[in-house]
Amino acid sequence: MSTQITCPNCHTRFNLEDVLTEDVEKSLKQQYEQKLKTSVENLQREKKLLEKQQKDFEEKKQHENELFSQRIEKEKQKLQQELQEQIRKSVSSDYENRMKLMKQTLDDNEEKLKLAREKEMEVLQLQQRLKEQRNEMDLQLQKKLLEKTKEIEEKALKHAQDEQELKLKEKEMQIDQMKKLIEEMKRKSEQGSMQMQGEAQELVLEDILRTSFPYDIISEIGKGVRGADVVQEIRNNLGQACGTIIYESKRTHSFSEGWIEKLKTDMRSIHADIAIIVTQAMPKDMEHFGQKNGIWICKFQDAVSLAQVLRESLIKIHQAMKSQENRGDKMQMVYQFVTSNEFRHQVEAIMDGFTQLKNSINKERLQMEKIWKEREKQIDKVLLNTTHMYGSFKGLAGADIGDVKLLEGGEEE
Repeated sequence: MSTQITCPNCHTRFNLEDVLTEDVEKSLKQQYEQKLKTSVENLQREKKLLEKQQKDFEEKKQHENELFSQRIEKEKQKLQQELQEQIRKSVSSDYENRMKLMKQTLDDNEEKLKLAREKEMEVLQLQQRLKEQRNEMDLQLQKKLLEKTKEIEEKALKHAQDEQELKLKEKEMQIDQMKKLIEEMKRKSEQGSMQMQGEAQELVLEDILRTSFPYDIISEIGKGVRGADVVQEIRNNLGQACGTIIYESKRTHSFSEGWIEKLKTDMRSIHADIAIIVTQAMPKDMEHFGQKNGIWICKFQDAVSLAQVLRESLIKIHQAMKSQENRGDKMQMVYQFVTSNEFRHQVEAIMDGFTQLKNSINKERLQMEKIWKEREKQIDKVLLNTTHMYGSFKGLAGADIGDVKLLEGGEEE
């Protein structure tokens, strides 16, 4: 069956199904739009209602929050007040307890302080008494020490003065002797030839030996006679012969090894015990005195010191031999000891001591000579000024002033 129909007005043909479908769609569309509009309006009303309800809720919530905050604040203030009250009561109670405890402690401390002050006063008083007693004892002790010190100083001063006087006298005597020897040496050393200078040294050596060893016999070997220059026969304080020392004096610019053998020959011919070469020039291998090939060698300034040591050794050997007579083994032992290096080292050690002592004496002698020269100049100055003053008065007063022979150039009667 055909579903085409024609419009009576415009005579247009169209399908009936399409018309019916369009009408249905239009009707449905109107219904839907009406429902949609109604739904939208309902939704808007509900939205407004919800907004109003939400606003009311927010306002109610805010109001309730404000009320809650107020209640919380009131509760907080109440709790703070209660807490403050509790703290105040607790602090007040604790403060009172502490105050009571502190007061009790202060009272106890005051009592202890009072006792301590009393003890301190007692200790101070005791210390004061001890100090006074100690001061008194110190004064007494100082007084005794001063008295004892004064006594010791007086004794020491007197002893030192006596010792100094003796030493000065001894030094004066030694210096006088040394001056004489030095003057003699200077006088003899000024001779022109080397032989004469050597002879002068021999003479001075003899004089020094005689002065230093008054018990011994010092003799010179004559010119042209084979032998040493000087012979020293040792005598002890009892006058007993104890041995012989011979000396060869040399004053040249160089040392000759032949002197040693020559003096050893002289020693055997004279039957001397010890031989010494006194020389100005030492061997090349010797700077100081010592023994070489059985002969002692030294400089002139060491001669007396070395002679003194060797002399004492000979005297001791003589005493030992006298006490051990008829005992050849002992004599052999003594001879071996005298010719040994040990004896030589001992002699050298003693000579070192004598040399130091001699240097000290020479130093003191030079100092004393300097002092004496200064005093001589002072005396000469005083005498010169006195002479000038005497001459001035003599010129003014003439014969009215008596003559002073010492100042006039004459000798006093």
